[in-house]
Amino acid sequence: MGSQGGGPPATSPGQQLRALFYVLSPGESAFRTVEEVPDYVDKSIPFFITFIGLEFAVSWVQKRKLPGRINDGISSLSLGILSRLPDVLFRSVDLISYIYIWDKYRLFELPWDSPWTWYLTLLGVDFAYYCFHRISHEVNILWAAHQVHHSSEDYNLFTALRQSILQKYTSWIFNLPMALFIPPSVFAVHLQFNLLYQFWIHTEVITSLGPLEWILNTPSHHRVHHGRNPYCIDKNYGGTLIIWDRIFGTFEAEDAKVVYGLTHPVNSFNPIMLQLRPLAHIWNTFWATPGFCSKLSVIFKGPGWGPGKPRLGLPEEIPVITGKEVPFNPSVPAYLNCYAVVHFAVIVDFYTELLATVTVLSQGTILLRIGFIILSLTSFGLLLENRSKAGILEITRCLVFIGVYKLGYLRSQFSSLGYAYEWQNAKGREEVFLNGKG
Repeated sequence: MGSQGGGPPATSPGQQLRALFYVLSPGESAFRTVEEVPDYVDKSIPFFITFIGLEFAVSWVQKRKLPGRINDGISSLSLGILSRLPDVLFRSVDLISYIYIWDKYRLFELPWDSPWTWYLTLLGVDFAYYCFHRISHEVNILWAAHQVHHSSEDYNLFTALRQSILQKYTSWIFNLPMALFIPPSVFAVHLQFNLLYQFWIHTEVITSLGPLEWILNTPSHHRVHHGRNPYCIDKNYGGTLIIWDRIFGTFEAEDAKVVYGLTHPVNSFNPIMLQLRPLAHIWNTFWATPGFCSKLSVIFKGPGWGPGKPRLGLPEEIPVITGKEVPFNPSVPAYLNCYAVVHFAVIVDFYTELLATVTVLSQGTILLRIGFIILSLTSFGLLLENRSKAGILEITRCLVFIGVYKLGYLRSQFSSLGYAYEWQNAKGREEVFLNGKG
């Protein structure tokens, strides 16, 4: 039933793998306290990488093409890293709020080690996710955060990691009713399992799972959810289970070829732009819309709403899919793609090293490392868009790196990286500068 002290128990690779598919038994994943619950998400990073590699191999065998693009893949991974950075500084708002309600207002306490509690929590967390997910599509201010996950025009396992930095600050509300009777340790397990399950369904290499399609959310169902075809809009909100969509009338089976992304694409690989541009659009629309009630409607009605329209907008205004849609894909030199991949891998190394050492670092060092990671991800996004000012920002980033690395504020898990990276920075600055447009 888990360790009774000394920190979170170790999980075996087999358990960690099964956690991705929500097939750990109650006996393997029941814990008395929140402190004993393993960080299943961070420990799944090696499996994320393995499955992404496997998806590339299977896609090549099936279709003789890769399942995604370098620019979109780096964009998705950048957004995933960005979404996790606040958790380096603060405890998850989901757990903070849940534990507060549990401590102050719980009505009764279900046993933490009962299989019935485990399965009830599975259903409760998934139903709460369905409610939040549906409202995130139907309320404009919530959609402004959630749309980040839908902004990719590819559909692959990279897309699963494409997350909003703001979404977690609204989703916690939907879990609070469970805090009246379900122990936080049980909730903490299922909150992670529900998230991890949704990783592997972001793929095109799995077509159908037969009878399981009736109960579980599957790659086929979730492809529909990510589509911008008119028949796909606002369908299949389930996390682990598809039963809620079948019950509440939001289910749609996969039919015509799905075209992925937003109905009005953002056309950017800049993670900050992808996170904040929809909020800027709401801000501008709010002030441009006359009337107090109409201004509130801009915020709280659907993203397709306008004066004189129904709450969720008009279905006929959804752009028609012709099958000739071309994803945003600026042309950049091959060496610049290689440069971005190598430097992004280094940032991933810095990020994982930050996670491993965060408890022994000062607050100032943590903030400095987070700032450098954000600067780097932004610079890579602009490079992959071939922006005219990207070269200047990248040169600045490289100079900042040399300074903070020499002062000891950045550390790599690979001791030889510092020398190699300084040399590569010098070469990269020269190439980016000579390229002009970056």
